[in-house]
Amino acid sequence: MHAYVIGNAVIDETFAVSSLPKAGESIFGSLIASNVGGKGCNQAIVLARCGVPATLIAAVGNDGRAALVRALIEGEGLASRLIIQPNCTTDMSVILRLANGENAIITTTEAARSLSFVDVQPFLAGAFRGDLVVLQGNLNGETTLSIMKYAKQLGMIVAFNPSPLQAYFADLWPLVDIAFVNEGEASSLTGLQGEAASAALLALGVDLVVQTNGAEGALLTARNVSSRVSASKCEVVDTTGAGDTFMAVALASSMLRRAKLDPSAVESASLAASLTVSRLGTLSAFPTREELATILAQT
Repeated sequence: MHAYVIGNAVIDETFAVSSLPKAGESIFGSLIASNVGGKGCNQAIVLARCGVPATLIAAVGNDGRAALVRALIEGEGLASRLIIQPNCTTDMSVILRLANGENAIITTTEAARSLSFVDVQPFLAGAFRGDLVVLQGNLNGETTLSIMKYAKQLGMIVAFNPSPLQAYFADLWPLVDIAFVNEGEASSLTGLQGEAASAALLALGVDLVVQTNGAEGALLTARNVSSRVSASKCEVVDTTGAGDTFMAVALASSMLRRAKLDPSAVESASLAASLTVSRLGTLSAFPTREELATILAQT
């Protein structure tokens, strides 16, 4: 099985701040990390570190940030298909991190939203039935919908992380096999909480919903089946990339075992995410190949 991750690739710059700025306020901050990031790039890297054959498909500009993205993901064992969009600059994120590890993120999406289905289709044409396509909310609606429809025609499994939230998501749910949402996203998407929110997404057409709630653990919900998995306890340093780690490891666990995504996969994901939040940064915070191999072997 192969995972095709279609999303954004950005340069993350993380600043330590004592508080988040209010409207019209200027604050001091310290640059503490600069690295490759973006939800698509993050998920692809972690899948590859888990030992899953993975391809990242993302749009970049013809600029220095694109060259830096290429350099930083080199050696990750990842097939990268970085599509140059000549009229765009490579996207970037500014991350404001509080002392308790919580963060606020501003991400540009000019390059990601310029990606078209025509750009992507040639790289999916060789996919096999049962391969995985992984998407997030950074692409434009037309491209996302077209990719999902094409993936279903090919018999691929569609995994979707609806973040950042977009109005066009309402058209996508019948095409989604596995949705990964945090508690806030689930509530915003459905107007409901907890199990009721997951059930509402199932009613819209999703086959399986994984809902995370930080230290409270995760809820795995399918038709007539619901399981809760406790979070792995750890000291939180920086939450950036934790959700991407969680999603990628959960998917990798099921793919490597050739099994449906189950509580064991979520347990592995929770252990891996606990390592990410205990470290600073994005790429530098992800579990290593050796750490992931140990985690996946345990569960």
